[in-house]
Amino acid sequence: MKKTIFLVITIVLLLLAACSNSSEEDNTSDKAEAAKESKSQTEEKELTDASGQKINTDGKAETFATLSSGEMDILLELGANVTGRPTSEHAPKAAKDAEEIGNPHQPNFEKLAEVNPDVLVTATSFKQHAKNVEEQGTDILYTKSDSVKDIQTTITNLGAVVGKKDKAKTINETIDDKVKEVESHKQADSVKTLLVYGAPGTFLAALPNSLSGDILEKAGGENIAKDFEKADKFPQYANLSPEKIIAQNPEAVMLITHGDPEAVKDSFEKEMKQNAAWKNLDAVKNDQVTVLPADLFGANPGTKVTDALDTMQKELAKVK
Repeated sequence: MKKTIFLVITIVLLLLAACSNSSEEDNTSDKAEAAKESKSQTEEKELTDASGQKINTDGKAETFATLSSGEMDILLELGANVTGRPTSEHAPKAAKDAEEIGNPHQPNFEKLAEVNPDVLVTATSFKQHAKNVEEQGTDILYTKSDSVKDIQTTITNLGAVVGKKDKAKTINETIDDKVKEVESHKQADSVKTLLVYGAPGTFLAALPNSLSGDILEKAGGENIAKDFEKADKFPQYANLSPEKIIAQNPEAVMLITHGDPEAVKDSFEKEMKQNAAWKNLDAVKNDQVTVLPADLFGANPGTKVTDALDTMQKELAKVK
């Protein structure tokens, strides 16, 4: 009898222990799932900007400011409330009521403090001034625009911050379609092209890792400066070498500038004509030295990068 009672008690204890272990395992599993879900939700509310910092996208940001006309264009396309805009002739007219706050090279901190936006959208070069702005409670979202893909990343990030992810996706799909269209119409022979960025007396050649260089290649151009020596302070550009240009013999020379187009063109040609062989270039003989639209190439065009792709393709088509 005692043996029977002992056996029953032992079985009951074993069953209780098994149930306890199972419950602990279930609790551990539930906690792991909860932690995983929480992490996933946190990641969904965060994005990584061009500087590598994490930005919260909880939708609490209501006002935005930017120092770039390209980012301004994107914000407006997304329906953001823009209270601070760049001081630029290329700034979209739709933002005329926003306060001018300077540009990436000369930000107006006094005006920026008055506007006091929730988020300032600007290039990574602004980092040296970040402390001044962050101390007033403004978050900074950094961007870069060295390629079409960079612009699309900015659109995605701003779509998340503004709370218009679907709209951002639609805009990027339109850009994807334009890139495919342009690439599908590439000519059999690439047009040997020199892209020159500058102002009277100061000229640099745009490299393939610049936005204009990326657009050129997508449209079917061959960048003759791809092997030129990079400029010290501007890794997307190279120092001009008349000898190298003449050796490469470009079929087209395209100028990019913020200033007076004709003045820049005359200044550049005057500088190049100091080398007698300049007049023998195919681009010069066939009158293919042109100035690209400043609003599409002199600065980040934002969503209008599709227009920049169209323009580049048309310019290249004139050569062949």
